[in-house]
Amino acid sequence: MSSDTLSNTAKKTLIVIVNYRTSRLTIDCLHSLINEVQSLSNTNVVIVDNDSGDRSLEQIEAAINTQGWNWATTIAGDRNGGYAYGNNLAIRPALASSAPPDYIFLLNPDTIVRSKAIKTLVDFMEQNPRVGIAGSRLEDPDGTPQCSAFRFHTYLSELDSGLRLGIVSKLLSKWIIAPPVSEVACQTDWVAGASMIIRREVFEAVGLLDEDYFMYYEEVDFCLQAKKAGWDCWYVPESRVVHLVGQSSGVTNTKVPPKRRPQYWFDSRQRYFLKNHGATYAVLADFLWLFGFILWRGRRIIQRKPDTDPPYFLGDFVRHSASKRDWGLRN
Repeated sequence: MSSDTLSNTAKKTLIVIVNYRTSRLTIDCLHSLINEVQSLSNTNVVIVDNDSGDRSLEQIEAAINTQGWNWATTIAGDRNGGYAYGNNLAIRPALASSAPPDYIFLLNPDTIVRSKAIKTLVDFMEQNPRVGIAGSRLEDPDGTPQCSAFRFHTYLSELDSGLRLGIVSKLLSKWIIAPPVSEVACQTDWVAGASMIIRREVFEAVGLLDEDYFMYYEEVDFCLQAKKAGWDCWYVPESRVVHLVGQSSGVTNTKVPPKRRPQYWFDSRQRYFLKNHGATYAVLADFLWLFGFILWRGRRIIQRKPDTDPPYFLGDFVRHSASKRDWGLRN
C-alpha cells in the first residue's frame, strides 16, 4: 500500500446529506457513494431528514438496512429548519465527539458522485494544508459543466446581475459572480454547497453554518467567514459530481419554466448583505440591481427577448428590499 493511500485512509471524513422530501434522490446518491466509501475506509455518511413528513426517513432507513450500508446512519430533525440547520444537526455532534472528523463533506441529495470525486478532494486537501474549503465540478448528466466556483456578491455584481448588458459585463468582469468555468484547479471566493469539503479547523475558527439562512447564501457567507479567518477556498474540477439542478428546492431548475422566488431567497440575500456589509451597502446593492433590472426589462421588450425571469420578480424584490427591512440581525 502506498504512503498516499495510508495517509488518506487514516483521515476521517464525514459526509452529510440533508433530505427534505427527496428520498428517491437521496437513495440514488447513496448508491453512488458505495465505491467512494470503500476507497476512503475511514468515511461515514449521515443523512439528516428535515422533518419531511412523507415517510422519507423510513424509506431511506429501509434502503440502508436492505443494502447493508453500515457506513450510513440517519438523524431525524424536529422541523424543516433549512440547509444550514440540517447540516449542523450532523456536524455539531461530530465535532464534539472524542474522535471528530478531519473533513466534513456537504453533499446535496440531488447529486450523483462520479468515480473518485470525494477521494480527489481529500487528496487535494491533504496536499494543500492552507486550503480550508474545496468544491467539485458540478455537471449535468451528459457531462456539461455547471457554474460552481464563484466570486463574492458586491454592489457591482448586483448591477451586472440586473442589467445584463454585454459591454457592462465586460467592464465589470472582475466582479461578475460566475466567471467562465475553469478546466484546472483554481482559487476562488466560494463554491457551491451541493458538493464541498471543509477542513475541521475551519469550523473551529468560524463556527457552524449560520442557521438564520433558511436556504441560499449560507455557503457564500460561510466561505466569506473562512476567508476572514485566513483560509483559502479552491475549485477542483477533477472531482466531478452530477447535480440535478433544482431538484431539491425546485427554485433553480433551469430545465423548466422559472417558479416564483420564495420569500426565503430574498431573506437570505438581504441577510448576506446586511450581516457582512451593513445597511447602507445593502440599500446601495438593491438600488443598483433595481436600476439595472428596470433598464433590462425595457430593453427586453424593445428587442423582443424572451422573458426568463421568475414571475413577479420585480415586485417581490421591491417588497423584500433592504430599505423596507428591520435591520436587527442575530450574530
